[in-house]
Amino acid sequence: MQHWVSSPLLLAFLVLAAYPRLTTKLQRWQAQRLATAATVPIATTLHEGDLIFHTSQSAQSQAIQMATHSPYSHCGLLYKANGEWQVFEAMQPVKLTPLARWVARGQGQHFVVKRLRDANTALTPEALGRLRAAGQPMLGHSYDLAFEWSDARIYCSELIWKVYDRGLHRQLGQLQQLRDFDLSHPAVQAKLRERYGAQLPLAEPVISPASIFSSPELVTVVRR
Repeated sequence: MQHWVSSPLLLAFLVLAAYPRLTTKLQRWQAQRLATAATVPIATTLHEGDLIFHTSQSAQSQAIQMATHSPYSHCGLLYKANGEWQVFEAMQPVKLTPLARWVARGQGQHFVVKRLRDANTALTPEALGRLRAAGQPMLGHSYDLAFEWSDARIYCSELIWKVYDRGLHRQLGQLQQLRDFDLSHPAVQAKLRERYGAQLPLAEPVISPASIFSSPELVTVVRR
């Protein structure tokens, strides 16, 4: 009798204990399914060298949005590898991520794709080769939590800016200093204290996703 009573109780306990993990897996599966449905129809619209933006769900996303007054807190560069669309991005580490997986990580699976205004003439096969070559040395580098302007560690918009600057001598977006951003929001101040303590590198050059997004050299080709 004791064994009969304890088994259902044990089963119920195990189910409850596993519930958060099961819920998380279900949410990830649902996000991936929606992301795949959103990206398959646009596969023929995309061009190599396009830029893609979304609202990240990372711990620092809110601070980036508040500091830049933009919903876009993460971005990457689109390439085709083995017939599949990939996003060259600075995460941990700098890597290529399948497009649907990248979109699934964003808030609500929403994203925007932008392209050079003169892409038809500027992004020749030779130019794309130079873009790839410019990014290759940064592949595998760690993510830069301090947003420093060096290649030792790289953050997302820094990766895009440097690849286009070094590969095509095109500077997408306006370089700023840390002091130029809105540092007044509590979420921003908390992240600054976490990263820098009391010594803020206010003169550090920074390129934000918002600045690249607003570049007059780019046009929007997809918005989902």
